[in-house]
Amino acid sequence: MELRHLGRTGLRVSRLGLGTLTWGRDTDEHDAADQLKAFWEAGGTLVDTADVYADGGAEYLLGQLLEGLLPRRDLQIATKAGSVPDPDRRFDGSRGHLLGALDASLERLGTDYVDLWQVHAFDPFTPLEETLQALDIAVSSGRARYVGVSNFSGWQLAKAATWQLASTGAHTRLASTQMEYSLLQRGVEREVLPAALDLGVGLLPSSPLGRGVLTGKYRHTTPADSRGASELAAFVAPYLDEEASRIVEAVAIAADGLATTALNVALAWVRDRPGVTAPIVGARNAQQLRAALSAESLSLPDEICQALDDVSAPVHRYPDQDWSTL
Repeated sequence: MELRHLGRTGLRVSRLGLGTLTWGRDTDEHDAADQLKAFWEAGGTLVDTADVYADGGAEYLLGQLLEGLLPRRDLQIATKAGSVPDPDRRFDGSRGHLLGALDASLERLGTDYVDLWQVHAFDPFTPLEETLQALDIAVSSGRARYVGVSNFSGWQLAKAATWQLASTGAHTRLASTQMEYSLLQRGVEREVLPAALDLGVGLLPSSPLGRGVLTGKYRHTTPADSRGASELAAFVAPYLDEEASRIVEAVAIAADGLATTALNVALAWVRDRPGVTAPIVGARNAQQLRAALSAESLSLPDEICQALDDVSAPVHRYPDQDWSTL
């Protein structure tokens, strides 16, 4: 698998990442091991998790697999901290919470360091400089090699990255931002992606297949074994409207013309967007994951990319982009 630099850093990661959102909850140890092995055999290196996935179960399961299945040095482990199970405060970006969460993650993962440590979301109740100081401490102490953020808006990302670059003292620049990005969700193109490109921050798209809808599985019905038929139905529902259906049909037509799958077309489109380092792909089992990994060999023709751009284009109005072009 092709490797890419993560933002403006020396870290090179596979251009597809493996997500572990369901590990330790819907994905058991056997299926997780099969996925990790298939990913590694395909040349994948970046594995993404978080301290809240399965209440820490995903990290623990990944740590167990690293003990005997694969050499730690062959993978880049990315995790996140900052989400908390508190209805009154969903995110805690305080220095104390973040560093304590990192120590707990390292223990579950069974490793001395993570390759990429990410703030899971912006905390409006903690001064941003306090949150960013926690990232500096994580790197200077050797517990994290690189740092990033997740679910930051355009202004939040720009403020954080600029503080790291411009404030006095030695600070670790942000390597990445993880955001939902797909043909069904192009909102990051308004402000987040332009900021990331300008600041040299790599984008790690989550839900690159539109929460599974872009595979075409929901074109005619809702499969009984799908997320749309489970307790996660509300997660899928926003992408089952008429506009989404039009985009899914365009992807299906492109896939037919290229003699490939809708999954491969949708994944190749987001993988090769400007500023993208590595879409994070989750799967229920190794068979699903191998289907996604087969997109590695697909490069979309320019005319196909343009057609998909046109059918899924987000509405840009002042001040989303240069006012003189509107």
